[in-house]
Amino acid sequence: MKNINTETLDLNLIRVFLAIWDTRSLTAAGERLFLTQSAVSHALKRLRYEFSDPLFVRDGNTMVPTPAATQLHAPLRKAIGIINSAVLEYASFDPQSSARMFRIAMSDVSEFYYLPPLLAELEQLAPSIRLEILRLDVHTVGASLATGDVDLALGYLPSLHGECHSRPLMTDSFVALVRAGHAHAIAGSKLTPEQFRELRFIYAATEAPGHQRVEKWLDENAIQRNIALRLAHFTLAPEIVRQTDFAVLYPRSISERINRQHEFSLLELPFETPAIEVMVHSHLHFSNDMGITWLSDTLVRKMAQENGGKKAT
Repeated sequence: MKNINTETLDLNLIRVFLAIWDTRSLTAAGERLFLTQSAVSHALKRLRYEFSDPLFVRDGNTMVPTPAATQLHAPLRKAIGIINSAVLEYASFDPQSSARMFRIAMSDVSEFYYLPPLLAELEQLAPSIRLEILRLDVHTVGASLATGDVDLALGYLPSLHGECHSRPLMTDSFVALVRAGHAHAIAGSKLTPEQFRELRFIYAATEAPGHQRVEKWLDENAIQRNIALRLAHFTLAPEIVRQTDFAVLYPRSISERINRQHEFSLLELPFETPAIEVMVHSHLHFSNDMGITWLSDTLVRKMAQENGGKKAT
């Protein structure tokens, strides 16, 4: 590796390096950084020149890091974190006048539950703030938070504890959601094991980590349900349930919200599923970022109001 002039090294190249490392893809790295694939390819070419090493080599559709890239990864990630922290330590933040763009990673479940009340609050407190909602990827969200590509992450993400400041929003559970006129529809009643087996369920696909944890727990405990319909979109299930005798396993929080017109019945399950601790996460690298702190505070406060000042259970 040749001598490198650190005074002239473009810090944006380091961000490209870290994005390729996290995604193992030039296309995905470009999407994260809002760059074209050709721009990412050009940046990688410059990186290879600076470090006299290929850094990433293609293996099928994956960009595999070389030993040199592996050696560089941790120091470069730490350096970017230090730089971001130093810059933000002295930055002021006024929510009334700020037009800052915040990037929040959340699942479709979190979007449905948290985004409407948060946006209503921001309209009043910070009318010019902009949000970009990113798909929550449990495998890369920690790295995205560390580099500042994501400001906040919402969800059940126990793997982030230790590297992030994590604040509780609620503790959720699951119920069987059926229409109000269903044969088993007595609000708050508990299904018997026989009734549970009789129900025809919708399987609503979602990448929400909490939901996946419950599905895994059901498989591990050999709890089977009669799945009569599989959906690719989680949020469509209640509309089908409302018009049919299908049932769906749904988070209690969302079930209560969509049942404001009393069109559904929330049935307790004949077994106790794992509790889902939903939190808002920000990386410790950005503990001095007044904007991220304010947005996190606002979300926690708003959800406490939504839940009557208590955690949902």
